[in-house]
Amino acid sequence: MPAYLIANVDVQDADSYAGYGAQVPGTLEAYGGRFVVRGGASEVLEGEFQPKRVVVLEFPDMETLKAWYDSDAYQGIVGIRWEAATASVIAVEGV
Repeated sequence: MPAYLIANVDVQDADSYAGYGAQVPGTLEAYGGRFVVRGGASEVLEGEFQPKRVVVLEFPDMETLKAWYDSDAYQGIVGIRWEAATASVIAVEGV
């Protein structure tokens, strides 16, 4: 079953974040990952959620998602995001 990484990202350094964002796609291919949402317009329909830049990645399954997240390729660039933005990131199984 597919798995999704969902991130709500508040960017403080747009230039550094853009550099990070340019590198992420190259880390996804080997894991069958793809962008489903990449910062498009959003609208809260219920509740207190305060979206900033919403990103959704799809992977074949949870094991593959976690393998990508823990990979040397991704861990080699995620520090750029940590410096450029704050984010809440979750992994969730699809149907």
